[in-house]
Amino acid sequence: MTPDTDPRALLRRMFDAAIAAAQPAICLPPLLPEPPAGRTVVIGFGKGSAEMARALESHWPGELSGLVVTRYGYAVPCERIEIVEAAHPVPDAAGEAAARRILDTVAGLSADDLVICLVSGGGSALLPLPAPGLTLADKQALGRALLQSGATIGEINCVRRHLSAIKGGRLAAACHPARVVNLLISDVPGDGPTDIASGPTVPDPSTCADALAILRRYAIDPAPAVRQLLESGAGESLKPGDPRLPAIDTRFIATPQMALEAAAEVARQSGITPVILGDSIEGEAREAARVLAGIARQVRRHGQPGTAPLVLLSGGETTVTVHGQGRGGRNVEFLLALALALDGQPGTWALAGDTDGVDGQEEIAGALVTPDTLARARALGLVPRAALDDNDGHGFFGTLGDAVVTGPTLTNVNDFRAILVL
Repeated sequence: MTPDTDPRALLRRMFDAAIAAAQPAICLPPLLPEPPAGRTVVIGFGKGSAEMARALESHWPGELSGLVVTRYGYAVPCERIEIVEAAHPVPDAAGEAAARRILDTVAGLSADDLVICLVSGGGSALLPLPAPGLTLADKQALGRALLQSGATIGEINCVRRHLSAIKGGRLAAACHPARVVNLLISDVPGDGPTDIASGPTVPDPSTCADALAILRRYAIDPAPAVRQLLESGAGESLKPGDPRLPAIDTRFIATPQMALEAAAEVARQSGITPVILGDSIEGEAREAARVLAGIARQVRRHGQPGTAPLVLLSGGETTVTVHGQGRGGRNVEFLLALALALDGQPGTWALAGDTDGVDGQEEIAGALVTPDTLARARALGLVPRAALDDNDGHGFFGTLGDAVVTGPTLTNVNDFRAILVL
C-alpha cells in the first residue's frame, strides 16, 4: 500500500467494484438462452430486474415482450418490456397488481414458447399476491413482524412462500407447458434459488409446518386467516417432481462471491492482502461484529490469519432484532457494534453496505468506521452504546458524516463488509 493511499477511498473503491461486478449489462448476456420456435415472454421482479430487462433487450436477437416489477426509483427505460414500480421492503397495492398482471402475462403459453424470468433480491416484497383467504394487509403486518423479529432471510421467505398465490413454484406452474429459464442475481446466503424472491419459479421442498414452526420460534402470533391457512396445509407450495415444473433452467448471473472477488482484486492492486472470510455470514449483526472485531484484533496482535496490510472481506445477510426506536439497518448496526468492539484499535478501518444501495428502509447503503469513530462521536455528545441499544446506527453515522450513499445501484448481491487493517 502506498503511503498516500486514503483508507476511506480504498474501502469505497472496493465497495464500488463489488457493485460493478454484479451489473446485469456485464453478467447477463453470456447466459442468455437460444431463442425458441414460438414466443419469448419476459417476466421479472426485484431491485435489479429493470436493469436486467434493459440488458436482455439490448442483446436479444428476436421478438420479445413482457412485464417486470422493480422498487420505486429503480426503473430504467425499456422499449419492449414494460417496467412498473412497487414498494419494498413492505409490499403495497402496486406490487399486488403487478403480480396479478405477471400471472396474466404467462397465461395460455405453449410448449414452443420461452419464458425468461429475471429474478433479483427484493422480489419477495415486490410480488405480493396473497393466497386465497388472505389480504395484502395480512401480509404487510406479518412482514413487518418478521423483519423486526431477528429471523433469517431464509426463514422469512419460507413463511412468505406458504402465504402466496404466486411464490413457491406457483408462477412456474402458471407458465406450463412453456420452457422457463431463470436468470438470477443472488442476494441470499448460500445462493438457494427458493430463497431468492421466495422462489416463484422453482420448486420448494419446505412445508406449511416449517412456516408455522418459524412463527412459533420468534413468538409471532399471525392473523387467524394466516394461521388457518398454514395449519390446514392449504398454503402448501409446489414440490420437486411436480409434473408442472419439468422444463425449468436456472442460471446464476451474479452472486455475493463474485462481488467479493472483485473487491479482493482492488485490494491486491493496492498492495493489500485480501482474506475472504465467507459469502454467507448470517446471525445478529452485532454478534457478527464482535466475531469479526476479534479477527481484526488477531491480525494486529499476532499476524493471523495474515499480516497487515490486510483486508477482511465478507458477505451474506445479518439480521437485527429491533428493540429500540432508531431507524435500524443491519449494516450500520454491524458497524456501530464493530466500532465498540474495536474500541479505537489503531490502523483499523471498515465499510459495510448493502449492494442495492438501501440498508434497511433507508436510502443509505451503509457507513464507514475509522480508528477515531468513537472519539469523534463522544466529542459531539453522542453515546455510542446508547445508539446501539436504540438500533440507531443510521442516526449515529449520519451525525458523524460517515454514511455511504450510492443511490439506486440497479443490482443486489446482498451485504458487503470490509475491515482494513494497516
